[in-house]
Amino acid sequence: MAVARTPRHRWIEEGLRALAAGGPDAVRIEPLAQALGVSKGGFYGYFANRNALLEEMLAHWESEITDTLIERIDEGGGDAGDRLRRLYDFVSSSEAPTMGVTTDLAIRDWARRDPAVAELLRRVDNRRMDYLRELFGAICGDPDEAEARSRLVFASYIGERFMVADHGGSGPEGVAAATRRLLLAP
Repeated sequence: MAVARTPRHRWIEEGLRALAAGGPDAVRIEPLAQALGVSKGGFYGYFANRNALLEEMLAHWESEITDTLIERIDEGGGDAGDRLRRLYDFVSSSEAPTMGVTTDLAIRDWARRDPAVAELLRRVDNRRMDYLRELFGAICGDPDEAEARSRLVFASYIGERFMVADHGGSGPEGVAAATRRLLLAP
């Protein structure tokens, strides 16, 4: 009886979880195999080595966080405001290792030390900003305002994870909702 192989995407997803938890040094074959409940021999059926896995993880992340996400948002239809609300809801609630902000932050940290990762991150950020500019441009019509709103949305997505200040009388969810209303207002 043949033993089922652990699918390639599971290795990539587990690698992204490890990256989010501990950076690129945490992406090691033996611990990934243990987390998947398999032997590390299956790894080599898909990847020549650890670097090959890291490259595929980054390529998968880039594709999922840009083109696949944008297609998913656009498939829902509606005007630019509808798509922005759907985008905001999706990125705020995603638990997927590819979409989670902790993976994003780990890749940003890694990019500070690795020029190839920095170039990939630049492509991703440019693609994200182009999409936001397109949507905000349709809402407000003023290119400068569209740029400002795009930058504020993107900066709040990344930056709020670094803030440790108290939220006053409103909890984090209330602040996030107020931010969303402010930035998505016509």
